Formats: sequence, structure tokens, C-alpha cells
Amino acid sequence: MAYDNNNIFARILRGEIPCVKLFEDDKTLAFMDVMPQAEGHALVISKEAAENILDLSPDGAAALIATTRKIAKAVKKGLGAPGVMLAQLNGAPAGQSVFHVHFHVIPRSDGVDMHLHARDMVDARTLEPVAAKIRGAL
Repeated sequence: MAYDNNNIFARILRGEIPCVKLFEDDKTLAFMDVMPQAEGHALVISKEAAENILDLSPDGAAALIATTRKIAKAVKKGLGAPGVMLAQLNGAPAGQSVFHVHFHVIPRSDGVDMHLHARDMVDARTLEPVAAKIRGAL
């Protein structure tokens, strides 16, 4: 399958769709997931047009993992999360639903169930206070 330049993450990168931004550099963008599996669920995407990690250049992959690590540390510290789950899916059979390479950074606590993936959208305004805590920990 060829990369779709109109996927939602490509449109976010072009500024056509807003996001609650956490961090940005020349190769990556991190923002809050509007369909969170847990409070504080963040996404880290590459600015490179790649469908999955197998299509990403070595430099793009290095930048993506470096930003993912940075965001995971900030989510853990900023939200006081005892654990952080990282998820990176490649291809529809693996559960990938947006075909632009990305990591999910999901804070985890014992006894707190996660919501189902990509089921319920939250109002972006409710994400800003959580995002502020994460940004404060960067």
C-alpha cells in the first residue's frame, strides 16, 4: 500500500487539523490522543512520510524513538504514573488504524483498566490540563 498523504497524522503535520501539542522538533511531533485509552495517552509521530516502522529511514527511526523516550519520561513524571506502556503497531493485522508511523505512550497504574482503542473521542479542551502537566515535566 502506498503512503496516503491525506491520513489524519499527515493532515495534523500540515496544520489542517488541530492537536494538543506536547513537543515538536524538526523530525517528530508529540500530541495528546483524542481517543485516549487512559488519561494522559500521548502519540509520537515522525514527520517523515512513512506508513510504518519498516518504511521509516534509520535516522527517522532514531529520532522517533528518542522523542518517544522523552515523552514517556514526561508522562511518567508529570502524571505520577507508576508505569508507561509503549505501543507501536505495523499493518492492519497488527491493529494499526492510522497508516503513518507512530508510537502510543500510555500511562499505566495497577487496577486501572484501559479503554478500548479508538472508540470514544474526548473534547480536546479536557486534554489541555493533562497536557500541561506533561509539558511541565519535559
